[in-house]
This record gives sequence, structure tokens and C-alpha cells, in this order.
Amino acid sequence: MSHFRRHSLEPSIDSISGRFRDSLNFQRDHDDVINKPDFRELDFGSLKPRVSSSAAATPAASGSSSSSSGSASGKPSVTSQLAKRSHSGELTETNSAAPGSGAKNRNPKPGHRRSASAGTPLIYSGLAFSPAKNHNSRGGGSGATSPNPGVVPTGNICPSGKIPKTGMATRASVRPETLFTGNGNYGHGNIVRGGGGKANHAAKPETRDPEEVKKAGNEMYKKGNYSEALSLYDKAISMSPENPAYRSNRAAALAASGRLREAVKECLEAVRLDPSYVRAHQRLASLYLRLGEAENARRHLCFSGQCPDQGELQRVQTLEKHLRLCSEARKISDWKKVITEVDAAIANGVDSSPQLVACKAEALLRLHQIKDSDLCLQRLDYHHTQPQTKIFGMVCDAYVLCVQAEVDMALGRFENALVKAERAMKIDHSNNNPEVVSVFNNVTNVAKARTRGNELFTSGRYSEASVAYGEGLKFDAFNSVLYCNRAACWFKLGVWDQSVDDCNQALRIQPGYTKALLRRAASYGKLGRWDEAVRDYEVLRKELPGDGEVAESLQRALLNKSEEHKYLGYNNEVEEVSSLDKFKTATSFPGVSVFYFKSSLNRQSEAISPFINTLCLRYPLVHFFMVDVDESLALAKAESIKKVPTFKIYKEGEKMKEMVCPSHKLLEDNVKHFLL
Repeated sequence: MSHFRRHSLEPSIDSISGRFRDSLNFQRDHDDVINKPDFRELDFGSLKPRVSSSAAATPAASGSSSSSSGSASGKPSVTSQLAKRSHSGELTETNSAAPGSGAKNRNPKPGHRRSASAGTPLIYSGLAFSPAKNHNSRGGGSGATSPNPGVVPTGNICPSGKIPKTGMATRASVRPETLFTGNGNYGHGNIVRGGGGKANHAAKPETRDPEEVKKAGNEMYKKGNYSEALSLYDKAISMSPENPAYRSNRAAALAASGRLREAVKECLEAVRLDPSYVRAHQRLASLYLRLGEAENARRHLCFSGQCPDQGELQRVQTLEKHLRLCSEARKISDWKKVITEVDAAIANGVDSSPQLVACKAEALLRLHQIKDSDLCLQRLDYHHTQPQTKIFGMVCDAYVLCVQAEVDMALGRFENALVKAERAMKIDHSNNNPEVVSVFNNVTNVAKARTRGNELFTSGRYSEASVAYGEGLKFDAFNSVLYCNRAACWFKLGVWDQSVDDCNQALRIQPGYTKALLRRAASYGKLGRWDEAVRDYEVLRKELPGDGEVAESLQRALLNKSEEHKYLGYNNEVEEVSSLDKFKTATSFPGVSVFYFKSSLNRQSEAISPFINTLCLRYPLVHFFMVDVDESLALAKAESIKKVPTFKIYKEGEKMKEMVCPSHKLLEDNVKHFLL
């Protein structure tokens, strides 16, 4: 033992010369290795040294070789095998070079075996080796650099972070060794023993192997972490942009995230890189099926004469059948059949087809289910299709925009409708489909008519405004907004029966249209039809429970309804008056009373009598009385009746108007005037 210690402290001239030659060899090998990836690309924190089985079985013969085995003897190993990486992207440890492998044997004199007790040698720090500098663990003399136990080349990392003392190598250590991050006093790149401290939190290495990155992405995909998987696939693509498998994997993650159109683009890129890539073609076929594009799905399913999957082929054929039946039903305006076929296609897996969703919305619109149609389009996660993809002879994007424009127009969103119709025309300009052109023309003309009508109405020119709205209805006979707007013009003009008619038309097109319901209730009130007014106000009260104006209107209608029943009872027809006393009583009735003096021998009287019955039903708050002058001569003489038919209008017992042989319009206008 004393001889061993003396040898390590007082080396002979020969051993110094030999060691100097070894150091030169080491410097040359070190220079070969220095061009490998530097320490910044490696994760020292993830390296966990293992105790060599040979070290565990046989004690080291010399403690002086412990340090050198972690330095000079490790360099050939680095040159040959150390740069291997594991599946996880970490570096794998390697055994020393086998005999005959070409690695130079740098063992010193016999009896000085290297010990593996300190663990697998770690990577150099990237600093140059200085042969002139020698660190003796005993603080002894200096000299030429050699792999003796007291010499550690600059830049090498000892397993413990310290300079080992001679003779200590026999105590094999199994404690973990960790690379410090440089935050402490050890400096960046130092290895210390122990599992505590900040050294355990070193970040995982960033591998430059795209296959390892792809595998990591696959693991994230399996866990359902698609955003992280996408990030890793992106990284793999940036490292190897010509690899079609990475594009296909990215498409799978995009599809799982609901981004189907982006997934299609990635698959198309994969097919461009490798036209025979079967998996990318299969994935494209599946994506096109979900998007409702049967022709594209079939093309990729049966590419280059490949035998397609029979299950997928059956799905394509089913989609083609539903599309054909849908087109046939649309041609004959069988909109319920259209909805049935679209729903069947969606149930078959076509869950992301914008054109089929638009087709269902169009059918609902034609069935006057406007709110359902709008709701259907709101659920549409719209992405632009390929320009060549068509449905019903139209480019798919143009068709979807046309349906959206028509629904917007039906709901009064004319500006939005105009923008979408213009976009549809631009998309379909080369195709010049007549349906797209028709929608564009209708939307344009209706929008202009509505704008013109609104301007006239605002300026108080109600009659001209009604004409403008009517012009718009020539291009869209089922536009509930235009009907409701024209009803507002009739209301302002006092033509309440026509206001009611236009409101009825608007409500037939769009049931539950609040504005039309309000306007009709008000018109019923003006006409004295309080039962109908109360019914409409009660519906509005349920739909608008917090609207004070509706509540007030309902109370007023209920009051007028009770007054009507109080004074008129069940009088729904013209009442005959034959005596002067009864005439005087009738003129004192509250409200408006109309007295019709007639003769059964007079043709004009007979001609206007049916109209009086109509007015009686139309204005239930007005009292209509008939006086036959042939049977009541005294009454006729007292009222100075000289010609028939003559009409006298009383209000609250006071005579307001007398007319002889009036026209129907003049008579009704006066009745409405005094009723107000």
C-alpha cells in the first residue's frame, strides 16, 4: 500500500514521459470531440450515473485512476457512442469501447486499472484541455499532464464536483449526482452529490431528433392534449418539413380539435409530399365525408386503383344517395323531404357540412320557420370549402352565403344581407349560376325599397312610403318586414282595416312577429274591435312581461271591451228605428251613432244597404240604426229627410254630420273620423 502511495506521489521520469504522450493523445481525441453538440444542448440534470457491475464486484486496484477514468479515459467513449439518445429524447449511457473497436487503450502501467466506482463518465463542459496545468489532490508538485489520480484536465467534470483524494476510489458511491444550474457558488455545469436543492429541477433536454419529437406528440395526442400535440408536431415539421407522416399526424390533431378544414390542408400537403401515402388518403376521405363532400371523399378513398375500405365506401355511397334525393326534393319544393334527407345524412356522420346545414336552413325558411332557420345557421361553424366543390350547381361557399343573405333579409337585417349577396356573386362570378344572380337582384332591390320607404315614412309622406314598401314586395312577396312597415303607413293614414290585413300577412309569414302583433292590436283598437285587441295584447303581455306600455294598452282594451258590451250588448246588426221617441233615445247613446234613412223603392238605398251591414260588423263600437221613410213618415218629416239615402252621424247626443247619397269610402271615412 505504501508502495502504491509512493508511486502516485513521486512518478518516475519514464512514467512522466509516457503520461505526457498520453496527454497529447487525449488532447487530439478531445479536439475530435469538441465539435459535437455543446453542453447547452444536453440535459445534465436528467443523467443519472449508474454503478458499474464490474466496480460492484471487484474493488479498484488503484485510487489514483478514479479521477482520470472520469476524464481522459472517458473521451474515446464520447467520441464513439456517448451521443446516442433514448426514446424520450434523453441521452443514453454507453459501455466502454470493446477490444478491437478501434479505441486506443490508454491504461497506464500494469496494476493501475481504471475504476468505474464513481459512475459513468459525464460529458465535458466544452472547455479546452490545458496540458500545462495540473491539480494534485494532495497539493503536491506540478509537471506534465497525465491521467494520474492527482490530475484533472480543465473543463472535465468529476462525478462528485470535487477533486478526489488518492486511495478513496475503493469506496464506491451510489449517491445520485446532479448538475447544478449555476445559481450557487459551484458555477454553471458543476455536478454535486445528493438529491436535494435546486439541482433536481433541471429542465428536460430539447432533442433535435424529429422522430423523438413526433413520438412525444403522439403521447400527447393519446392523452387528449391536442394543443400540446400540435405544438410538438409543428416542431417536428420545422425540423423535417419534407416528412409527410408529420403532416398527417398534425391533421389528426387538428381534426380532433374540430378544425377540419385545416386538417384537410395538412393531409393535402402530406399527399403532395408523398402521392402514394395511403394513410393520408384515408384520412382525407374520412374528413371529406364529415364535410359532406362525397366526390372528394370517393376520389381519395379509391386513389390509384387502391382497394378501398368497404365500410368507408358504404358511407360514401349513402351520402351520395342522400344528396341526390335532397336535390330532387328541392327542385319540386318538397321542403319537408329536404329536411328529412339532410337529417339522415348528418346521422350518417356528415356532422360538419356547411352546405347541408345551409340546405336545411333554406328549407325552414321556405316553410316560414324563420327563427328556426336563423338558429340553424347560427350553429354553423363555417369554413371556406374548395373552390371546385359544388352543390345544386352552385359553388358551396356561394350557396351558403345566399341562404344566409335570404334569412338576414327575412329578419330585417338588410345591410348584412346585401354584403353576403355581394360576396356570393364574387365567389360564383365565373359560374354565373342563375340562382345566385336571382338572390343578389332580389336582395338589392328589396334593400333599396326598404331604405326609400323608411326615408319617406320619417318625413311624414306615409302614402308614398306605402308605395315604396309595395315595390319591395314585388321582389320578395314573403318579406314580413315590408308588410309590417306598410301596415304602419296604413295606420298613420287611418286605413286600419288594411293595416290589419298587412299585419295578418306578416304574421302568417313569421308567426310571433312582435311588431306586427303590436301594430295589429292597435289597429283593432282603432276599429273598436276590442275582443281581437285584447287577445293580441294578452299574447304580447306573455312575451313582454316587463313592458309597461303593453300592460297599459291591455287594460285600456279591457275597459273599452266592457263598455262595448255594456252599451251594445249583443247588437251585431243594424237596428231599425220606427218612432220619434225611440229615435231621440238612440241619439243620446254614448259614443257614435249612425242613422241610415232609406226607402225600399230606391235603388241607391238597396245598393248601399249591404255595405251598412259590413260597417256594422267592422266597427262594433258604432251604433247603426236604420229608418224606413216609407213606414216612418212622421220621423222622416221631423228630420227633414227629402232624399234617400241620407245619413246622420251623432256623437254623445250631438249631431256631427249629415250626408246625402255618399260613396262607400266617404261614408266609412266619416265613421272612422268621428269614432276617433
